Amino acid sequence: MLTASLVVIAGVVAALQVGKLPPALPSLQADLGLSLVESGFLLSMVQLAGMLTAILVGLVADGFGLRRSMYWGLLVLSGASALGSLCTQTAPLLLLRAIEGMAFLWVSLPAPALIRRLVPPGRLASMLGVWGAYMPLGTALALLGGPFFIPNFGWSGWWLLFSVLSLLMAAVLYRMVPLDVELPVRSAHELRRSLATTLGQRGPWLVAVMFGMYSAQWLALMGFLPVIYSQAGLGGAAIGWLTASAAAVNMLGNLASGRLLQAGRPAHKLLWMGYACMALGSLVAFASWTDGMPWLRFAGVLLFSSVGGLVPATLFALAVRLAPSDRQVATSVGWAQQWSALGQFFGPPLVAWVAARAGGWHLTPWVTGSCCLAGVTLAWVTAHHLDRLAQQGARP
Repeated sequence: MLTASLVVIAGVVAALQVGKLPPALPSLQADLGLSLVESGFLLSMVQLAGMLTAILVGLVADGFGLRRSMYWGLLVLSGASALGSLCTQTAPLLLLRAIEGMAFLWVSLPAPALIRRLVPPGRLASMLGVWGAYMPLGTALALLGGPFFIPNFGWSGWWLLFSVLSLLMAAVLYRMVPLDVELPVRSAHELRRSLATTLGQRGPWLVAVMFGMYSAQWLALMGFLPVIYSQAGLGGAAIGWLTASAAAVNMLGNLASGRLLQAGRPAHKLLWMGYACMALGSLVAFASWTDGMPWLRFAGVLLFSSVGGLVPATLFALAVRLAPSDRQVATSVGWAQQWSALGQFFGPPLVAWVAARAGGWHLTPWVTGSCCLAGVTLAWVTAHHLDRLAQQGARP
């Protein structure tokens, strides 16, 4: 279990690279003159590589080596973050964020398949629930530390800090996690056939689109919370604690999902509960009728994030379960990650655009509610798909 835990920690370190930007946005806006929509694209640029290539990264991860992929991903994250600390203009910073997004995939996509190899089958669901918390944990740590670190060392020092952390994690992973089992290199024809097999199944598509519906709204809300609180007149320490708390409670849903799945709770019911509470939480947090009630709004954010955490861990388990075969697990997770990245790429700019047109954040629940409605519908379709597979005696 130690080696599987190190895989999760490596994911947390990679997630720090995604989460390092939101607390730095006020400083970057001041230094580089970013507009609100430009800030949204800077938030989502790290997802560009995932939006375009995640399934391909997952496709080749088994042949390249799961641990080897994570190791090199951490090294590239370290280098890109170090170079980013030197940027004085927006364009090169955007490019480096895209590179960080590619390296993030190298770390995150092989992890579920590697965890599957490292833990007994009876512990897989609960461990995947722990893995599902890697993103909110990394985001929460970055959001909590940023307001204390950045005023003293600047956003460039913040970038250098995560460069060092990624380099150290690469060394630990290389030292402590066993070398990949050598697998025969698959030919281009075999890779194409594996890709066609994955995309020809309904299960990976359902999981992937549901991931997109979740991630679009989660990153948008978490990413803009520092800006929203700053506009409300809160100080850096308060912003850090409030935003970090909102991200951290997402772990509760992730961990609960692993335990509930292990106990035999139906996946679609966990998804329904997660999406429903995200819709309700967003409504309470941003609707005009809660204006002037900051603690009620914060309670809505906590509901959105905490119970919404049921969704990603459940989807990770479904991605493994609905893969056509063991050799397509990383590919299926890659397809889910690609849609997750698609949601994270378009979600923040869309929410920012709606807020800019409306002159405030009060129309945000229309965006998040639409995503939740789509997610609930797809979860219902997934439940019927799983029933059909069970009747046919298929892999799940």
